[in-house]
Amino acid sequence: MITVYVPRDTTACAVGADAVAAAIEAEAGARNIEINLIRNGSRGLFWLETLVEVSTAQGRMAYGPVTASDVPQLFDAGFHEGRASDLFLGPTEQISYLKNQQRVNFARAGVIDPLSLEDYQAQGGYAGLTRALVLTPQAMVDEVKTSGLRGRGGAAFPTGIKWQTVLDTPAEQKYIVCNADEGDSGTFADRLLMEADPFQLIEGMTIAGLAVGATRGYIYLRSEYPRAHTVLNAALATANDAGYLGEDVAGSGKAFELEVRLGAGAYICGEETALLDSLEGKRGLVRPKPPLPAVAGLFGQPTVINNVLTLATISSIFEKGADHYKNFGTGRSVGTLAVQLAGNIKQGGVVELAFGATLRSLLEEFGGGTLSDRPIKAVQVGGPLGAYLPETQWGLPLDYEAFAAAKAMLGHGGVVVFDDSVDMLEQARFAMEFCAVESCGKCTPCRIGSTRGVEVIDKIRAGEQRDDSLALLESLCETMALGSLCAMGGLTPSPVRSAIAHFPEAFGG
Repeated sequence: MITVYVPRDTTACAVGADAVAAAIEAEAGARNIEINLIRNGSRGLFWLETLVEVSTAQGRMAYGPVTASDVPQLFDAGFHEGRASDLFLGPTEQISYLKNQQRVNFARAGVIDPLSLEDYQAQGGYAGLTRALVLTPQAMVDEVKTSGLRGRGGAAFPTGIKWQTVLDTPAEQKYIVCNADEGDSGTFADRLLMEADPFQLIEGMTIAGLAVGATRGYIYLRSEYPRAHTVLNAALATANDAGYLGEDVAGSGKAFELEVRLGAGAYICGEETALLDSLEGKRGLVRPKPPLPAVAGLFGQPTVINNVLTLATISSIFEKGADHYKNFGTGRSVGTLAVQLAGNIKQGGVVELAFGATLRSLLEEFGGGTLSDRPIKAVQVGGPLGAYLPETQWGLPLDYEAFAAAKAMLGHGGVVVFDDSVDMLEQARFAMEFCAVESCGKCTPCRIGSTRGVEVIDKIRAGEQRDDSLALLESLCETMALGSLCAMGGLTPSPVRSAIAHFPEAFGG
């Protein structure tokens, strides 16, 4: 029987993957061709969606982008036997966008049926947990420390140190919380992983629980991800039925329960302490630190909070060893980074590379330039609070320290591209406006500073006392950066300052 793969990922379905799948089944039936249709996850090559694959003796062959109306012609050309057609892309693994990546977190994305535990195990799944179960909690934490893994949510804090704090803090109840409230502009790697390889996240969280003595975990999921919600709940049910979750994890006698909780659409709940308030049923407000969540987190108990990619990486580290993971990357930035190319870009999608590649190589070799075919003017890296980078800085290596030295940040790896028609004054205004709308309102610098920032930028736009207004804007930025309770207000000045520094002409300079 012929196996055909059609993604069930949100992006693929947004451009008609469900209709393509239905058309393939109907056309195969009309032609008396037996097929096994698998709804896999996306490979992350979003500009090629819907990307249809067919298993052949020579490996999987790719076709795309496919629409429902293309299906009859595909069958006429013999695509179900791997034959060439106008949409033929050749062997999937040889597509340069995919071939030139170093995939660790996304090694199974698009390859397996996301809800097949058998597929997951056949591709190395749960080997990490099996190894972890023979180690002591301290040995597990030491493995994470040795790996050099740093949080992929944006702050890049060493994961092993956070886990050590939770392990060392005595408590009757401890928690593992996954921050899946992916809200930065141009980011979608968390969603892709949850929809394409959910067991990887579940396994990583389970290992984390065993390592620090936590018996309960929560995935705090962005409410705008309904497909991920469905996939995660189905995967959790399967893991429970198979004994990988519950009172006796994999026959170890140790317990770990896990469930999904939906957020309510507040960007600020991506901040870890506001997330904890929301999980507890309260309005999401930023908490002062100390105490750190690792000491007094969810319901006042020691809590590990990591994002999706951080926790998913754990399964790979334990499967192949910390030293293997450290072979990727450069300096203190070890492992791989999932970069998400978005905005005015020809080839948008997820690119997983070892730290050290340059921003320019991403834009040119993977992104293929702008969709508008106009020159790139600015690139924002790290979400709506990230700096705008001009062409002179595109040679920056993807490295936490290199970006920090350039007064920029990698954040969650979102890369948003703008061509030369962009209004950089408007982009600076958007940063302040975004903060004003999304601030939790707890601290004055963030709540009031962002509102005043919008007003001052409007004065600059109107040409009112430009020099004085620019000086006032810089003063506001300094107050927000130094006085805000969390990164929401503290980082909002970054895009504003970078726009002024690198694109002064937009401000009348």
